[in-house]
Amino acid sequence: MSFDLDPDFARRPAILVVDDTPDNLMLLSNLLKDKYTVKVANSGEKALRIARAGDPLDLILLDVMMPGLSGHEVARQLKADPATRDIPIIFLTALSSEEDETLGLEIGAADYITKPIRPPVLMARVDTQLKIKAAADFLRDQKDYLEQEVARRTREVTAIQDVTILAMASLAEARDNETGNHIRRTQHYVRVLAEQLRDHPRFGHFLDDATIALLFKSAPLHDIGKAGIPDRILLSPGTLSPEDFEIMKTHTTLGRDAIEQAERQLGTDVAFLRHAKEIAYGHQERWDGSGYPEGRAGDAIPIAARIMAVADVYDTLTSRGVYKDGMPHEQAAGMIDEGRGVEFDPDIVDAFLARADDFREIAVRFADTDDDIAKKMEALVFIAESA
Repeated sequence: MSFDLDPDFARRPAILVVDDTPDNLMLLSNLLKDKYTVKVANSGEKALRIARAGDPLDLILLDVMMPGLSGHEVARQLKADPATRDIPIIFLTALSSEEDETLGLEIGAADYITKPIRPPVLMARVDTQLKIKAAADFLRDQKDYLEQEVARRTREVTAIQDVTILAMASLAEARDNETGNHIRRTQHYVRVLAEQLRDHPRFGHFLDDATIALLFKSAPLHDIGKAGIPDRILLSPGTLSPEDFEIMKTHTTLGRDAIEQAERQLGTDVAFLRHAKEIAYGHQERWDGSGYPEGRAGDAIPIAARIMAVADVYDTLTSRGVYKDGMPHEQAAGMIDEGRGVEFDPDIVDAFLARADDFREIAVRFADTDDDIAKKMEALVFIAESA
């Protein structure tokens, strides 16, 4: 046996009619069935079960005076449930006072119709509420879509930023004695220090979650300026002459200028580039004012640069390089401690010592292998021979 169903039937709005009187259920069902999918409930309890069953409802016609759960209580429960709160409710009741109608609307009803029912008025009000709900559903769907689209595009922009940063950092690293793992380690060291300092009275105003994420993102650009240092200096395995060291020191200014050029090309201020610029330009400054490029001292050095200074020195001390072996963690930590108040901000040194075990773990996790060192040596030889 087969049935020829109206193809529009499945798309009809679904209306739940709730009334404890069978005659009223029959009357309302007969009025609505030609245009809508009609469900019925003869009690508040059954109405809640139907509404929560998962099949979407577009409207509820709800009697107020019923044994057990009243219409008012049913409406309160429906409006309190995120799954059903957006279903419009029209109260159908013999209660006709102004106070009764006001109470129904305050509970959350979309409309209030008094009995005896006038069919043309009922049908017009049902049609109005269904149109309002359809419009609200459309706007809600559009809002959800737009939020998802914004989130997707934000992820894309973030990914592009990350790839760009790593590409720029790798450009400098390719011509340096450091391996790519130096970038990864210093990123994690910076984040550990920032998280430790987040609640510190001197740093809490600056180190919120968003800023910590940006510091992690921008840390790889701390030595971007080395891309502008001549190979004979950058690749030198020995101690630099005073003249060559002065040239090497310009990598901080070169890095800042490169990032500023990127900002000008973008035509807008970008937070992670601002932090990257502070780190690139200021991470060689010393707490006592004996660093470079400006000889800034104390709090005149940007916080991001002060954090990077500890992370960079620790990694330089402990990591293997093409021309050196790394020193033990304990010895490096001791040297960082000795630099308190001279090379480094004392509170940042305290943060480092509090999280020294995390530094050790990061150093082990991203340690350079023999293969890393061999590849770096090959790359440096190739660069030297090509110069």
